[in-house]
Amino acid sequence: MTGCSAVADGCLSVAGHCMGRLGLSTDAIARLMPMHLHLSRNGHITAHGPTLTKIASGTPLIGNNFFDLFAVRRPAGVAAMADLIAHQGARLHLGLRAGGAEFRGLAMPDLSGGIMLNLSFGIGVVDAVRAHALTDADFAATDLTVELLYLVEAKRAVLGELQRLNLRLQGAKSHAEELALTDTLTGLRNRRALDVALMQAAAARAPFALMHLDLDRFKSVNDTLGHAAGDHVLRVVAKVLSDETRTGDLVARVGGDEFVILLPGMTDVASLTGVAERIIAGLAQPIIFESRACQIGASVGLTVSTLYPNPEAEVMLHDADIALYAAKGAGRGRVVTFSAHMPQV
Repeated sequence: MTGCSAVADGCLSVAGHCMGRLGLSTDAIARLMPMHLHLSRNGHITAHGPTLTKIASGTPLIGNNFFDLFAVRRPAGVAAMADLIAHQGARLHLGLRAGGAEFRGLAMPDLSGGIMLNLSFGIGVVDAVRAHALTDADFAATDLTVELLYLVEAKRAVLGELQRLNLRLQGAKSHAEELALTDTLTGLRNRRALDVALMQAAAARAPFALMHLDLDRFKSVNDTLGHAAGDHVLRVVAKVLSDETRTGDLVARVGGDEFVILLPGMTDVASLTGVAERIIAGLAQPIIFESRACQIGASVGLTVSTLYPNPEAEVMLHDADIALYAAKGAGRGRVVTFSAHMPQV
């Protein structure tokens, strides 16, 4: 065909670049149906929309047999032009034989014996857009796919923002929980954290030890040098305690100058005494604040879970406190292990 020789019959003439009485050019058809294919009566592709050029990824379409490049998946048995004509107006499911794209299609014959086949992606449009870097310009302006893409992008943006908000909330919650269990001055655990860990240790029936430590002569530091000096001393004490204990031990500040150490898995009194003595020796060293030496010391009361048939958190804390008073009464700067014969405080 040349020109618009079929105008009188209202037929489509792709080779002649016009469309029946409407006189549409090939470019106009491409804009209306950017994913169309025109097949000759023998099944060869004579024209196609620009979007299919992207999807074909360099594979030439013009001149090739449609059935060599495309496979009709449903209805079954569509393998020739006669089969396409027999299913004119029916929904087709097809895809490229080389893979990479699946389509929905509608085939209608023209008066020259060929077929105009218009394609769309169906529910796979989002994946197809990503895979082939498609934009709204690759779809007909009236195609609902464009609106769908906007909705998908809007949903993705909203979900992304919600996810980021959720992460921020989780982070804020974790931070708040951490603050609730931390002594703000020293960075050690606080009494609440100790209570939780001690209850868990007692309930697990796993062996552990408790040390109750009290600073000697700390009040005189506050009285003579002020609270800033006292705060500095407490931070240094926290570092000494952390340095002399293991990663899995819990060191808590439970009062102004009182500390409790939970040592999971340790019940050997000789080893525990060695730890306590190193702590006492470390805290006996002068602590310099604004060129002035702060001299403190420490006394330690010790108890171990193996001394009890059924260890209870409050009982063990009380007994460690009794041992601490015994250490202070014996002259301070020493460690004493709890014994049932000690006088109650």
